Amino acid sequence: MKIAVAAMGTQVAGHFGHCENFILFDTENGKITAENSIPNPGHKPGFLPNFLGDKGAEVIIAGGMGGGAVDIFNERRIEVIVGVQGDARQAVEQYLAGQLKSTGAVCHKHEHADECGEHHEH
Repeated sequence: MKIAVAAMGTQVAGHFGHCENFILFDTENGKITAENSIPNPGHKPGFLPNFLGDKGAEVIIAGGMGGGAVDIFNERRIEVIVGVQGDARQAVEQYLAGQLKSTGAVCHKHEHADECGEHHEH
């Protein structure tokens, strides 16, 4: 299974679309077998969920995420785990151990819309 983490370096990013990088973890039999960090290719509505899906991600871990991104991940049958903080690798290990559950922290508040990328304009 491939698990993607929206990160700021090695820490889980607070906002999915505005992370610095994505860390892709390959896992097998409950263990991490490989780790690969890729820079965030840029935030465009609807782009990142498909970008990660095309890389084979089956799970995405982030601090928070806008509803539009959640919808696309759901359509692609990619599990969304939000409300996560701390070290990205530890988060993946907790997920594999069945100890990480999503808090469902989807950003709907309008004052945070820009941060979450829901209404992003360039």
